Amino acid sequence: MTFVETLRQWDQAVSFADRQDFAEALRVFLAIPEPNSKIYFDIGCLHLQKQDLDAAEKAFDSSIRKDEHLAVAFFQRGITFYQKERYEEALGDFQYAFKALRGNQLIDYKALGLRYKLYACEVLHNMALVEAQLGRWEKAQENLVKALDFKTEAKLNVIDRALQSTLKQKLFKLVTFPSNALFKPNKHYVAELEKKDYLGKAKVVASILPQDEFSGFAPLQPQVEDGPARPKEPEVLRALEGEPHTVLFEFVPETSDELAVVPGNIVFVLQKGEDNWASVIFNERRGLVPYNYLERLEISVGSKKNEVSNHFFFYYITLKDVKLLCIYIHSIQIYIYQTDGKPQNEILLVAIHSYESSNPEDLTFQEGDKIILLSRINDDWLEGQLNENTGIFPASFVEDVPENE
Repeated sequence: MTFVETLRQWDQAVSFADRQDFAEALRVFLAIPEPNSKIYFDIGCLHLQKQDLDAAEKAFDSSIRKDEHLAVAFFQRGITFYQKERYEEALGDFQYAFKALRGNQLIDYKALGLRYKLYACEVLHNMALVEAQLGRWEKAQENLVKALDFKTEAKLNVIDRALQSTLKQKLFKLVTFPSNALFKPNKHYVAELEKKDYLGKAKVVASILPQDEFSGFAPLQPQVEDGPARPKEPEVLRALEGEPHTVLFEFVPETSDELAVVPGNIVFVLQKGEDNWASVIFNERRGLVPYNYLERLEISVGSKKNEVSNHFFFYYITLKDVKLLCIYIHSIQIYIYQTDGKPQNEILLVAIHSYESSNPEDLTFQEGDKIILLSRINDDWLEGQLNENTGIFPASFVEDVPENE
């Protein structure tokens, strides 16, 4: 099943769920051959809603295998374990969900298509309840006292009531996930599904007008707005703005505001919001990345300024174990280059057809050009580099370079 078909089926299933037809929604979801982590999460939620706990546990297991950093999936599986009275396993999942919050008050999943905020205080609340079920009342109280440090005004009463219950050694209610909350596919992509012309626009192939002369065929146009960031390669950054951070986990964007990054990338955080999203700059691109996917780096600047002329000089800067070269002209920082690190094996492709870029994110090339493969967007589109230009292009326009070349 192609990405477009998966997207269409996902959207159809969510539409059934919005109309309260949960059985039909589940049927459509289960017909998707290769669900992603969010679809597996939705399947788990629907199973949990009808109290099919074994099926819900299996779906959340699959969601976590697909994305081991999806804190809300651990939270939901913890709720499933709690309802199955497997309290130790429930406690383990709640603890992992809290750890994934990385000291933040909440994670807002709205940008990822889920209208839900996972609050640290509610995760601690459920951890306290599990401890109470196990007879460890002091531990329960400790978790609730800790929850007070993460509370919001809206959640204050819930934590206070639970704390009062533990003082009397009485159980309290589990904080559950809303039954109508599901991950939904990106609205922009869904809106474009019916408008796409996958055959490309018609071109004049014969005309009595000289200016209409054309031969060959028009290539497919890109079906995505932005490709993932270049993995494991020297980074070229426009300016040393913000706070330097290293990327811990791969993040695949689902909206035009988000930015694709992979482990090892160095990004500069321009602003961190209360919803746990950070505005960052990476390789001249700006976008949003979950802050809990990042780790702050210490920066040290070389003591010696290497002056080439009165108007041109450079520094070496070290971020953790990565050395960057900062070039200045007239005291204005122009570029930063990563100067060390092991070279990566490049995958070369050869163009079997010429491709003329019609969008700024496309890569233009001629038949016979050799292109460095950077990443695979999906089965139909690739991202590559040619002569210091980076962009996306149809996979059918290239083939692997023979090994003997």
